[in-house]
This record gives sequence, C-alpha cells and structure tokens, in this order.
Amino acid sequence: MAALPPNPVPVAYQGGSAAVPVWLNKGDNSWQMISATLVGLQSVPGLVILYGSIVKKKWAVNSAFMAFYAFAAVVICWVVWAYKMSFGDKLLPFWGKAGPALGQKFLIKQAALPESTQFYDNGEEETAMATPFYPMATMVWFQCVFAAITIILLAGSVLGRMNFKAWMAFVPLWLTFSYTVGAFSLWGGGFLFHWGVMDYSGGYVIHLSSGIAGLTTAFWVGPRSTKDRERFPPNNVLLMLAGAGLLWMGWAGFNGGDPYSANIDSSMAVLNTNICAATSLLVWTWLDVIFFKKPSVIGAVQGMITGLVCITPGAGLVQGWAAIIMGILSGSVPWFTMMIVHKRWTLMQRIDDTLGVFHTHAVAGLLGGVLTGLFAEPQLCALFLPVTNSKGGVYGGSGGIQILKQLAGGAFIIGWNLVVTSIICVVINLVIPLRMSEEQLLIGDDAVHGEEAYALWGDGEKYDATKHGDISEHSMEPKTSTGATQVV
Repeated sequence: MAALPPNPVPVAYQGGSAAVPVWLNKGDNSWQMISATLVGLQSVPGLVILYGSIVKKKWAVNSAFMAFYAFAAVVICWVVWAYKMSFGDKLLPFWGKAGPALGQKFLIKQAALPESTQFYDNGEEETAMATPFYPMATMVWFQCVFAAITIILLAGSVLGRMNFKAWMAFVPLWLTFSYTVGAFSLWGGGFLFHWGVMDYSGGYVIHLSSGIAGLTTAFWVGPRSTKDRERFPPNNVLLMLAGAGLLWMGWAGFNGGDPYSANIDSSMAVLNTNICAATSLLVWTWLDVIFFKKPSVIGAVQGMITGLVCITPGAGLVQGWAAIIMGILSGSVPWFTMMIVHKRWTLMQRIDDTLGVFHTHAVAGLLGGVLTGLFAEPQLCALFLPVTNSKGGVYGGSGGIQILKQLAGGAFIIGWNLVVTSIICVVINLVIPLRMSEEQLLIGDDAVHGEEAYALWGDGEKYDATKHGDISEHSMEPKTSTGATQVV
C-alpha cells in the first residue's frame, strides 16, 4: 500500500497547530477584530471628521488634530502600562496592576480577564473566569480602541481654546488615573463588577466618565473667546454628517463586540443599538420642529448620539420594546437639559462645554445606566453577566435593588472623575498653560499649527487680519443660529 502524501496544508492553517490552537474560534476572533476596527473607525476618521467639521473654520485643524493625536497616544500608553491596569491582576478593589502588554508569550495565549471569576458569599464559584476563544492580542486591541474613543469624546468639551501642548500631557495622565479605574471597577473584575452594576458596553466607563471629565476640564481650561462663544457656526455640515455616519455604523462594533463572542447576545446588542439611535434621532428632531419651528441637522446628530449612548449600558440586556422607550427618553431628556436647563442655569452658562458633551454623554450615559437597571431582562442578563439571577426593576423580586446599584455605580464614576480630572488639570497648569494665548484664540489654526483647513486665500498665503478682515463677521455669513443649531 502506497504511503500517504505529506499534508499540503501550511501549518498556519492547520487546526491544532501553534498558529491555530484548539481553543481558537476563528468566527469569534474575526468578529472581535472587526468590532475593534469598527470602534477604531469611529475615532479615526469618524470623530476626526466630525470635530473638524462641526467647529468654526478657524478651529477645524486644531479640533481634528486633538482627536488624531489622542488616538495615537492612547495606543502606546495602553500597551506599555494601561491595559493591565484596566484588565489585569488586582492592585486595589478599583484598580489593576500596571504592566506591559507587549510580550509574545502574553499576547498569543488565550484571552482571559484574571479578576473576572465570580464567587458566592460562601466562597463557592458562581461564574468562571472570562476566557474568550481568541488570543490576548485581540483582547488588548479591542479594549484599546474603547480607551481611545473615551478621551476623544472628552476633547469635545474643550475644542477651540485648550493649549495643544497641555492636551499632549493631559491624554496619558487622564488615561492612567481616570479611565483605567472605571474600566477595572466595572469591566476588569473590580468591586462594581462583582457587586453586579450593569454596564454592558460603556455607558458609565466611557460616556459618563467622558462627559463629567469633559465638563470638569472645560471649567479649568476656561471659555473660548467671546466672539467664538457668540458665533460658532460649523464649517462643513455635510462632512459633519459623514463623521456622524461613521460614528453610528461603528457602534455595531462598539456594542456588538462586548459579549467577547459572535453569539446571539451580540446580535441583540446590534439591533437594539440601531432601534434606540433611530428613535432618539426622530424624537430630538420632532422637539426641534415643535419648539424652534425648524428641523436641525446638528440637532439630529445630537439625538443620534444620545440614543447610541443611552442604549450602550444595556444594549444586550434589554428587549426591543425597551430600546424604543430608552430612545424616546434619550431624545427628550438630554434635549431638555441642553436646550432649556443649560440656558437657564447660571453655573452651566459659565462653563464653556463646546459641543455639549455633558448633555450628550454624561446625561445620556447616566440615563441609560438607570434605565438598564429598570429594563434588564433576566434571560438576556444570564447570557452575559457574571452575577446570576440579575434582572431589572420591571421584572420584580430583587430587580428594584438593581436600580440602586446603577445609581451608586454612576455616583462613583462621577465623583472619581470630578476629583481626579481637577487634580490633573491643576498639576498640568503649573507647568503648561491650559488655555491658548489671546493671540492664538484670535487667529486659530494658523497661529497654533501654521496650517489651515481650507485654502481660501492666495496660494501659500497665510491669514492676515489686516488684509482679509474678520471673515466670521462678513455680511455673506448666515446669521447666528437658534434652537438646536446653536452649538452649546
């Protein structure tokens, strides 16, 4: 009998080989890397385009560059020390031990969250450690893009006046001392994780923290120039919609990737995400029409964002009808706080939150967290959460306690970010001014970067106020917008 020919399949594709270990699920690994890419695209180019387009022309380059720089800085900080602070071994109940995520032995082994094992009060194991069926390299990258978008969202509060050099220092400090605490506490196996606070995909870790930290940073940096606060028209509404579209579609990876598997829970999360976002967009637009007589494109984008934010903490935990209710509330409650409360509250008027990140992310994120505690469905909870028998308030029994847990978890994130972000800003300001000089505030991009977004003057010619005048005051410019089109 003739000998069998050697296996013609390269070792890279053979099951059970070093390249394809028995624990690897190619479907899960593919979806997780696709999800990470989708979330990455939300930042680069999504928010880069959105920020560069929604601001006044003279701040287009600076605003886009703040997002672009932050993404790169977070990637390096993440793999050198911050990943393990968020998802590694416990140092404190709210913080992991710092360490690099760069070595081959660490990155090619099966992914695991070492502090995620859940125990009953008597010490018996309730839920085993989370060990997804793909390598640590995939997990590190997936969590990295979440960290990056958080601080880029925060940047929306300080566009148009924060010293770029101060921003360069702020990014690694805030990532290290704020983001990692929230991530470990709620996702990495910290005290809120084991207590049973629900945050499916970052309503607290990402949105509540970025909204509160953004408002806090805006307070310490100070306001934009008086002219910019009075008139801040977007320089390219259509391009802004392109950035918003990337943000919306990228949210499939944002929420759909968080079960760490391509399973039925990820499908529920993606569908609920789009249901809530669409509902919220429509409600915000209807409110603009009812109260300001005009449907606003910027208002629609704000409504889209609040819907995406609100569903995030419960995306895979609630039913479709609950996603619609959450969309109705996310399209109306943040609208009310932004369009009514903000304009009548003296304290909020003093703090210049450029894009209203407090309303679109902090208010919507906390709202979503509380509504998750109300609507979380027991069967869906069992598909994902480490604490068995978890459920929302509408399902009776112990569900009412969940709402209190959600409020307590939100309070921790709010308090931590208020204190730590303030300390970071004060320390940086001792070395680098947080706010640009008055000359830079007057001129904008050309003074800060020596670059401008659009070549509206002669070829190679720099802006000169004595020759070109103040373009923002030109009679051909549209008049000051009202209602939802007025960026906060």
